Amino acid sequence: MSLDPVIRTFNLRKRYKGSKEEALKGITLTIQPGEFFGLLGPNAAGKSTLIAILCGIVGYSSGEAVLLGRKITTNMIGLKSRIGLVPQEIALYPSLTVLENILFFARLHGLSGRKLKTKTEEYIETFFLAEHRNKLISNCSGGIKRRVNLIAGVIHEPALILLDEPTLGVDTQLRTLISDYLTSLNRSGITLLYTTHYMKEAEQLCSRVSIIDHGLIITEGRPAELISSSPGCNDLGQLFLHLTGSELRE
Repeated sequence: MSLDPVIRTFNLRKRYKGSKEEALKGITLTIQPGEFFGLLGPNAAGKSTLIAILCGIVGYSSGEAVLLGRKITTNMIGLKSRIGLVPQEIALYPSLTVLENILFFARLHGLSGRKLKTKTEEYIETFFLAEHRNKLISNCSGGIKRRVNLIAGVIHEPALILLDEPTLGVDTQLRTLISDYLTSLNRSGITLLYTTHYMKEAEQLCSRVSIIDHGLIITEGRPAELISSSPGCNDLGQLFLHLTGSELRE
Protein backbone atom coordinates (compact mmCIF):
# COMPACT_ATOMS: atom_id res chain seq x y z
CA MET A 1 0.00 0.00 0.00
CA SER A 2 1.54 3.30 -1.08
CA LEU A 3 1.70 6.23 1.30
CA ASP A 4 0.31 9.64 0.40
CA PRO A 5 2.89 12.30 -0.49
CA VAL A 6 4.02 14.60 2.32
CA ILE A 7 4.06 17.53 -0.12
CA ARG A 8 2.21 17.76 -3.40
CA THR A 9 1.87 20.84 -5.58
CA PHE A 10 0.36 21.17 -9.04
CA ASN A 11 0.86 24.16 -11.33
CA LEU A 12 1.53 26.33 -8.29
CA ARG A 13 1.80 30.03 -9.14
CA LYS A 14 2.59 33.13 -7.13
CA ARG A 15 2.63 36.76 -8.16
CA TYR A 16 3.40 39.35 -5.52
CA LYS A 17 1.34 42.53 -5.53
CA GLY A 18 2.90 45.13 -7.78
CA SER A 19 5.22 42.68 -9.51
CA LYS A 20 5.16 42.30 -13.29
CA GLU A 21 6.62 38.80 -13.16
CA GLU A 22 5.43 35.73 -11.29
CA ALA A 23 7.74 34.47 -8.55
CA LEU A 24 6.48 30.92 -9.22
CA LYS A 25 5.34 30.02 -12.73
CA GLY A 26 3.69 26.63 -12.33
CA ILE A 27 5.54 24.43 -9.83
CA THR A 28 4.51 20.77 -9.84
CA LEU A 29 6.28 18.82 -7.12
CA THR A 30 5.77 15.60 -5.18
CA ILE A 31 7.77 14.67 -2.07
CA GLN A 32 7.23 11.25 -0.54
CA PRO A 33 7.43 10.30 3.15
CA GLY A 34 10.98 9.79 4.34
CA GLU A 35 12.70 11.68 1.53
CA PHE A 36 15.66 14.01 2.00
CA PHE A 37 14.69 16.36 -0.80
CA GLY A 38 16.89 19.19 -2.04
CA LEU A 39 15.46 22.37 -3.53
CA LEU A 40 18.28 24.11 -5.36
CA GLY A 41 18.44 27.35 -7.30
CA PRO A 42 20.19 30.70 -7.70
CA ASN A 43 19.18 33.76 -5.70
CA ALA A 44 15.64 34.93 -6.48
CA ALA A 45 14.82 31.63 -8.22
CA GLY A 46 11.67 31.11 -6.12
CA LYS A 47 12.92 28.77 -3.38
CA SER A 48 12.05 30.94 -0.39
CA THR A 49 8.66 31.81 -1.90
CA LEU A 50 7.82 28.13 -2.24
CA ILE A 51 8.83 27.42 1.36
CA ALA A 52 6.82 30.39 2.61
CA ILE A 53 3.77 29.03 0.79
CA LEU A 54 4.27 25.53 2.19
CA CYS A 55 4.39 27.01 5.71
CA GLY A 56 1.25 29.05 5.17
CA ILE A 57 3.17 32.32 5.61
CA VAL A 58 2.07 33.66 2.23
CA GLY A 59 -0.78 32.60 -0.02
CA TYR A 60 -0.43 31.38 -3.58
CA SER A 61 -2.13 32.91 -6.60
CA SER A 62 -3.37 29.73 -8.31
CA GLY A 63 -2.78 26.01 -8.58
CA GLU A 64 -2.88 23.36 -5.88
CA ALA A 65 -0.81 22.76 -2.76
CA VAL A 66 -1.31 19.90 -0.30
CA LEU A 67 0.75 19.31 2.83
CA LEU A 68 0.44 16.15 4.95
CA GLY A 69 -2.87 15.39 3.26
CA ARG A 70 -4.43 18.82 3.77
CA LYS A 71 -4.81 21.74 1.41
CA ILE A 72 -2.43 24.53 2.32
CA THR A 73 -3.99 27.80 3.45
CA THR A 74 -2.73 30.73 5.49
CA ASN A 75 -4.56 29.15 8.44
CA MET A 76 -2.38 26.17 9.35
CA ILE A 77 -3.89 25.38 12.74
CA GLY A 78 -3.66 21.64 13.26
CA LEU A 79 -0.74 21.29 10.87
CA LYS A 80 1.87 23.51 12.48
CA SER A 81 2.63 21.01 15.24
CA ARG A 82 3.63 18.51 12.54
CA ILE A 83 5.92 20.93 10.69
CA GLY A 84 9.32 22.29 11.61
CA LEU A 85 10.73 25.42 10.00
CA VAL A 86 14.40 26.39 10.11
CA PRO A 87 14.58 29.77 8.33
CA GLN A 88 17.61 31.28 6.67
CA GLU A 89 17.34 34.31 8.94
CA ILE A 90 18.17 33.93 12.63
CA ALA A 91 14.68 33.88 14.17
CA LEU A 92 15.61 34.08 17.85
CA TYR A 93 15.10 36.55 20.69
CA PRO A 94 18.37 38.46 21.22
CA SER A 95 17.46 39.52 24.78
CA LEU A 96 17.03 35.88 25.87
CA THR A 97 19.79 33.41 26.61
CA VAL A 98 20.56 30.29 24.60
CA LEU A 99 18.66 28.17 27.13
CA GLU A 100 15.73 30.59 27.37
CA ASN A 101 15.32 30.61 23.58
CA ILE A 102 15.30 26.81 23.42
CA LEU A 103 12.78 26.60 26.27
CA PHE A 104 10.57 29.26 24.69
CA PHE A 105 10.30 27.49 21.34
CA ALA A 106 9.90 24.08 22.98
CA ARG A 107 6.99 25.36 25.09
CA LEU A 108 5.54 27.10 22.04
CA HIS A 109 5.35 23.67 20.40
CA GLY A 110 3.64 22.16 23.44
CA LEU A 111 6.51 20.51 25.29
CA SER A 112 6.28 20.57 29.07
CA GLY A 113 7.33 18.75 32.22
CA ARG A 114 9.90 15.99 32.05
CA LYS A 115 9.86 15.83 28.25
CA LEU A 116 10.67 19.54 28.06
CA LYS A 117 13.66 19.14 30.36
CA THR A 118 14.88 15.94 28.69
CA LYS A 119 14.68 17.28 25.14
CA THR A 120 16.26 20.59 26.08
CA GLU A 121 19.25 18.93 27.71
CA GLU A 122 19.54 16.46 24.85
CA TYR A 123 19.84 19.24 22.29
CA ILE A 124 22.23 21.29 24.39
CA GLU A 125 24.50 18.25 24.61
CA THR A 126 24.12 17.24 20.95
CA PHE A 127 25.06 20.71 19.71
CA PHE A 128 27.80 21.38 22.30
CA LEU A 129 26.04 24.33 23.90
CA ALA A 130 26.54 23.55 27.60
CA GLU A 131 29.13 26.28 28.19
CA HIS A 132 27.02 28.78 26.27
CA ARG A 133 23.60 28.03 27.75
CA ASN A 134 23.44 31.22 29.83
CA LYS A 135 24.81 33.59 27.18
CA LEU A 136 22.49 36.15 25.66
CA ILE A 137 21.85 35.35 22.01
CA SER A 138 22.91 38.90 21.16
CA ASN A 139 26.37 38.09 22.53
CA CYS A 140 26.74 34.74 20.73
CA SER A 141 28.75 33.92 17.63
CA GLY A 142 27.05 33.21 14.31
CA GLY A 143 27.73 29.49 14.74
CA ILE A 144 25.96 29.36 18.11
CA LYS A 145 23.00 31.28 16.71
CA ARG A 146 22.79 28.82 13.79
CA ARG A 147 22.69 25.88 16.20
CA VAL A 148 19.95 27.39 18.36
CA ASN A 149 18.01 28.42 15.24
CA LEU A 150 18.05 24.79 14.12
CA ILE A 151 17.03 23.46 17.52
CA ALA A 152 14.08 25.86 17.66
CA GLY A 153 12.69 24.34 14.48
CA VAL A 154 13.10 20.66 15.27
CA ILE A 155 12.82 20.20 19.05
CA HIS A 156 9.13 19.17 18.83
CA GLU A 157 10.01 16.21 16.54
CA PRO A 158 7.86 17.18 13.53
CA ALA A 159 7.00 14.80 10.69
CA LEU A 160 8.25 17.32 8.10
CA ILE A 161 11.10 19.81 8.43
CA LEU A 162 11.60 22.70 6.00
CA LEU A 163 15.19 23.99 6.09
CA ASP A 164 16.19 27.17 4.26
CA GLU A 165 20.01 27.19 4.08
CA PRO A 166 20.61 25.98 7.66
CA THR A 167 24.41 25.87 7.17
CA LEU A 168 24.76 29.37 5.74
CA GLY A 169 28.00 30.99 6.88
CA VAL A 170 29.17 28.22 9.22
CA ASP A 171 32.56 26.53 9.31
CA THR A 172 33.32 23.00 8.12
CA GLN A 173 33.09 21.47 11.59
CA LEU A 174 29.63 22.86 12.30
CA ARG A 175 28.42 22.08 8.77
CA THR A 176 29.46 18.46 9.34
CA LEU A 177 27.69 18.36 12.71
CA ILE A 178 24.47 19.74 11.22
CA SER A 179 24.64 17.44 8.17
CA ASP A 180 25.18 14.37 10.34
CA TYR A 181 22.31 15.34 12.60
CA LEU A 182 19.91 15.91 9.71
CA THR A 183 20.91 12.58 8.20
CA SER A 184 20.08 10.86 11.48
CA LEU A 185 16.67 12.57 11.57
CA ASN A 186 15.98 11.42 8.02
CA ARG A 187 16.99 7.84 8.84
CA SER A 188 14.45 7.89 11.67
CA GLY A 189 11.71 8.54 9.11
CA ILE A 190 11.41 12.33 9.16
CA THR A 191 10.94 14.01 5.77
CA LEU A 192 13.26 16.93 5.00
CA LEU A 193 12.92 19.67 2.39
CA TYR A 194 16.29 21.34 2.17
CA THR A 195 17.57 24.40 0.34
CA THR A 196 21.28 25.15 0.05
CA HIS A 197 23.81 26.85 -2.19
CA TYR A 198 26.40 24.19 -1.32
CA MET A 199 26.07 21.77 -4.22
CA LYS A 200 28.49 19.21 -2.76
CA GLU A 201 26.40 19.16 0.40
CA ALA A 202 23.20 18.56 -1.58
CA GLU A 203 24.85 15.83 -3.64
CA GLN A 204 25.92 13.98 -0.50
CA LEU A 205 22.75 14.43 1.56
CA CYS A 206 19.75 14.45 -0.74
CA SER A 207 17.97 11.42 -2.13
CA ARG A 208 16.39 13.62 -4.82
CA VAL A 209 16.77 17.23 -5.89
CA SER A 210 14.88 19.78 -7.94
CA ILE A 211 16.70 22.68 -9.55
CA ILE A 212 14.50 25.74 -9.81
CA ASP A 213 15.21 28.92 -11.76
CA HIS A 214 13.04 31.90 -12.69
CA GLY A 215 10.11 30.29 -10.88
CA LEU A 216 10.23 27.01 -12.82
CA ILE A 217 11.60 23.55 -12.07
CA ILE A 218 14.16 22.89 -14.80
CA THR A 219 15.22 19.41 -13.73
CA GLU A 220 14.48 16.87 -11.01
CA GLY A 221 15.84 13.47 -9.98
CA ARG A 222 18.48 11.61 -8.03
CA PRO A 223 21.77 13.54 -8.00
CA ALA A 224 23.87 10.68 -9.40
CA GLU A 225 21.39 10.05 -12.23
CA LEU A 226 21.15 13.72 -13.15
CA ILE A 227 24.95 14.02 -13.28
CA SER A 228 25.46 10.84 -15.32
CA SER A 229 22.85 11.90 -17.88
CA SER A 230 24.53 15.29 -18.46
CA PRO A 231 27.65 14.98 -20.67
CA GLY A 232 30.59 17.00 -19.39
CA CYS A 233 29.20 17.32 -15.85
CA ASN A 234 31.14 15.49 -13.16
CA ASP A 235 29.25 16.74 -10.13
CA LEU A 236 26.10 18.57 -9.10
CA GLY A 237 27.85 21.94 -9.05
CA GLN A 238 28.82 21.64 -12.73
CA LEU A 239 25.29 20.53 -13.61
CA PHE A 240 23.83 23.45 -11.68
CA LEU A 241 25.97 25.99 -13.56
CA HIS A 242 25.24 24.28 -16.88
CA LEU A 243 21.50 24.64 -16.32
CA THR A 244 21.31 28.03 -14.59
CA GLY A 245 24.28 29.86 -16.14
CA SER A 246 27.26 31.55 -14.55
CA GLU A 247 25.90 35.12 -14.43
CA LEU A 248 25.88 36.68 -10.98
CA ARG A 249 22.45 37.06 -9.34
CA GLU A 250 21.37 39.72 -6.88
